[in-house]
Amino acid sequence: ELLTTLTEAAVPPAERAAVARAVFAGKVAEGTGGVVAAAAGGQWSTSADLISGLHDLGVEALLRSAAAAGDGDTVEDELFRLGRIVAGDAKLEQALSDRARSATDRVALLRSLIAGKVNPVTEKLSLDTIERSDLKPADALAALADTAAAISGRRVAHVRAAAELSDAQRQRLADDLEADFGSPVTLHIDIDPALLGGVVVRVGNEQIDGSLAGKFAAVRRGLR
Repeated sequence: ELLTTLTEAAVPPAERAAVARAVFAGKVAEGTGGVVAAAAGGQWSTSADLISGLHDLGVEALLRSAAAAGDGDTVEDELFRLGRIVAGDAKLEQALSDRARSATDRVALLRSLIAGKVNPVTEKLSLDTIERSDLKPADALAALADTAAAISGRRVAHVRAAAELSDAQRQRLADDLEADFGSPVTLHIDIDPALLGGVVVRVGNEQIDGSLAGKFAAVRRGLR
C-alpha cells in the first residue's frame, strides 16, 4: 500500500521520496509533487500523521495564497465571524457537530449558509474543517482564524468585553497590545455582560484581566 510505503521507517527516506515523486509525476503540479516527496522523506509515526501533515500544509498554502492576493485580512475576519455565528447558535453548532449525520450532510448544511457570501478561501477552509476536524465547529473555525493571523505576521488577542467597543477603543487597545508584545495584533472580540465593565484579554498563554468582575474578585480574595 502506498501510504505504508511512504511511512515505513525501514524504507530509506530517499527511497520513500523517490516513490512519491514517481507516483505523483504528471498528476499534480511540480511544486505539489515536491512537497509530497519531501514529506514522504520525513519521519512519521503512522500514515495518518503523514496525511494530517499534508493537510495542514494545504491549509497553510490556501491561507498564504489569500494573503498574497491581498485577501488575508478578509479571510481571517470571515473565519472569526463565522465561528462566532456558529458559537451563538446552539442548534446550528449541534447540527454541524452531530456525528450521527454524515460528513456530506454537515458540509452541505454549512455550504447552504455561506456559498457565495464569503471569500472562496474562507468557504473552502470552513467546509473542510466541518468535514475533517474533531474540534467543536466554532473552536475549529477560531483556530483557522488564528492561523490566518499568524501567517500574516500578527498575534491574536482574544478579548472579552462587557459591551461593544467603539472604533477608537479598539484602535487604542490594539496599539497598546502591539506596544506590549512588539508585533501587530488582531483583536477577536466577544461580548460578555457578566464582566460588568472593562475587558479581559488573552494573548497566547498571557491573560490580562481589566474587568470590573475581575477587580471585585480580587478584592474579595484580599478580604479573606
